[in-house]
Amino acid sequence: MDATSRTLTRTMKAAVVTAAGKIDIEECAPPKPGPGEVRIRLEGCGVCASNLGPWSGPDWMEFPTAPGDLGHEGWGVIDQLGEGVETLSPGDRVAALSYKAYAQYDVASETAVVKLPESLVGKPFPGEPLGCAMNIFRRSQIETGQTVAVVGVGFLGALLIQLAVQAGARVIAISRRDFSLKIAREAGAHECVEMRDHWEIIEKVRSLTDGRFCDVVIEAVGKQWPLDLSAELTKERGRLVVAGYHQDGPRQVNMQLWNWRGLDVINAHERDPEVCIEGIREAVKAVEEGRLDPEPLLTHCYPLEELGAALNATRDRPDGFLKAWVSLT
Repeated sequence: MDATSRTLTRTMKAAVVTAAGKIDIEECAPPKPGPGEVRIRLEGCGVCASNLGPWSGPDWMEFPTAPGDLGHEGWGVIDQLGEGVETLSPGDRVAALSYKAYAQYDVASETAVVKLPESLVGKPFPGEPLGCAMNIFRRSQIETGQTVAVVGVGFLGALLIQLAVQAGARVIAISRRDFSLKIAREAGAHECVEMRDHWEIIEKVRSLTDGRFCDVVIEAVGKQWPLDLSAELTKERGRLVVAGYHQDGPRQVNMQLWNWRGLDVINAHERDPEVCIEGIREAVKAVEEGRLDPEPLLTHCYPLEELGAALNATRDRPDGFLKAWVSLT
């Protein structure tokens, strides 16, 4: 590494959450990769709705956070290797499973990064949620000719609509915002239903399916009511897929309905890092093949200094908003 490179990496900027709804940008030393790790000069990091719980300052949250903490959807270019790394090189552009990516640099295990091909150069690529979408899609077992409802059209829901349409399914998109329904149509949804009145939605989907309801229903909101609604929309012996991130407490289910209809219920969140990485690899392939197009869904870009605004937009979802990411270059 030349003298210029050493100067450039002497310090970095990183976001520190100091209290509920408050962020400071600190100058600190960049992390050093340990054995089997790589350091990544980050280009960007997606902003995840799972951050909103800590951002709100619950009793269990401890402030200040570590520099870069909460950011886990980063991508960038490897600039340092730890001892024993054999499959990666400085200059490789990668998406990573790392956990302090609201910063200019982060480290990740050699096994927790996926190389990005030349075709994706210059394009934002939040690998973790894209891999999540691929793993949910795989576990949903969607087939040609099936009727699939996606309840909740945020970033994840829109990706799943794209994948289901490409698989040959008839897709019904259900969402509360006009902009989300517009995104759903652009993603290929065959019918769009406003998420207003519980019973009106049920009757609308009953009518659209000639009373059979849906082969697969993917709940992608993470709230009680959409979960209840999703079960009502799933046909007898259909598949109810829980994709929403339920982070605000226990849930109740209508077990009488679930029993009566003989539903297969799949909690499609993955926690095994190897499975997550495999999902990111599949996402890279899907983007290259044109089955997945995340770029138009990344609607808002913020500098690191405006991470607080990005988190607030993720919470409040102003018109025209679907997914925020932070630029770190």
